[in-house]
Amino acid sequence: MTTGADDDLFASSSRDALAGPDASAVSMPPLAVRMRPRSLDEVRGQSDVLRPGSPLRRLIEGHAGAAGALSAIIWGPPGTGKTTLAHLVANTAGRRFVELSAVTAGVKDVRVVMEAAARERDMYDRQTVLFLDEIHRFTKAQQDALLPGVENRLVVLVAATTENPSFSVIAPLLSRSMLITLGLLSDDELGAVLTSALTEERGLAGVFNLEPDASQHVIRMAGGDARRALTSLEAAAGVALDGEPAGRANEQKIPITLAQVEQAVAHAAVRYDRAGDQHYDVASALIKSMRGSDVDASLHYLARMLEAGEDPRFIARRIVIAASEDIGMADPSALQTAVAAMHAVAQIGMPEARIILAQAVVHNAMAPKSNASYLGINEAISDIRAGRGGPVPAHLRGSGYAGATRLGHGQGYAYPHDDPAGVVAQQYLPDDLSADTDYYRPTDRGFEQTMSLRWARLKERIRGT
Repeated sequence: MTTGADDDLFASSSRDALAGPDASAVSMPPLAVRMRPRSLDEVRGQSDVLRPGSPLRRLIEGHAGAAGALSAIIWGPPGTGKTTLAHLVANTAGRRFVELSAVTAGVKDVRVVMEAAARERDMYDRQTVLFLDEIHRFTKAQQDALLPGVENRLVVLVAATTENPSFSVIAPLLSRSMLITLGLLSDDELGAVLTSALTEERGLAGVFNLEPDASQHVIRMAGGDARRALTSLEAAAGVALDGEPAGRANEQKIPITLAQVEQAVAHAAVRYDRAGDQHYDVASALIKSMRGSDVDASLHYLARMLEAGEDPRFIARRIVIAASEDIGMADPSALQTAVAAMHAVAQIGMPEARIILAQAVVHNAMAPKSNASYLGINEAISDIRAGRGGPVPAHLRGSGYAGATRLGHGQGYAYPHDDPAGVVAQQYLPDDLSADTDYYRPTDRGFEQTMSLRWARLKERIRGT
């Protein structure tokens, strides 16, 4: 972080740095780095997790307690302040700060940090904060290496992740850490971030004026991501500076227009992060749109996932599940289409795979819907977990081994193929499940209407009901 005399450096070189690498000898950090909050007062958004007395605020303010500071896993979308909060934790109470990225670090690096932390504790009575970015990229074995240091509070682990920790972080590490969930910044909070960047000396130092419609466009495209908003602002400032006519007084503010913002950011950023929580949200929206039979919405979310770089094989697997869960026997061919699409996508790849996925999505969305099979297996499992379902009836038990006949296994079994109709009256359910047990309840939609009539006749023959 930059303070003091460096602010003057930023102020004097803002125009030159944006003009290009040859215009200034100063190599400035990106605007998003320069504007990183240096204190809690500068943090925008996250008012819930930073409220007075909250665990994260106490950690930042240095209220460790007798047992020492708790570790924290900070989960949230990009640009919501995960790295900033980690720095704020480290800057409190003279803690030593070590930063690792799970992209490049391994078990050996973790062990080096733990050894150094032990020396700092024993020799200088100083606590070490280990900031581990993108912890979801660590394997189970690598996360296991963190456990001794976290459990003994040798380090205060502040881990950042854009993926749901329930899926990406091992349970023992979760149980030893606070889980802090960050949310996207509101439009007003993003507006405050832009205002600070435009006016503060470490930012653009009052050189530029962002026009209202341009500001609204930056905020809309940022999608709650402060880093993205600042990056877009910096790029637009560069475009505005390039178009600045010669001879304008240096003290006059340079306007940044909507057209210049649109030029700087060629197209709207897709509001989907394949490594973040939206991975689950947009996938859920796709499934629910297919279930709701809205073809256009289904294709929209499919396109959104593909444009964000989602793995087409992941999409194909979700389509297969939906074909069985939401369509089932109302249109058995939907599962055939989905499975064929899954195999074709694996063989063909992008960009052609988008066509195959679209066909499967349209089939799912347009098909008649039934979740009767899904509900049936869930109800059967509930009965099993509740202890219902006694011994298998003797006539259904296996009789192909020595001693089975003596035990009466298989005796009295009626072989359905011996009956002209291929169906015989016979008990199949255990004794404690009555003849009225009804797991599968077909709908009257699509092909399942035929199944409904057939199942009614079969039950009458088999059970006499």
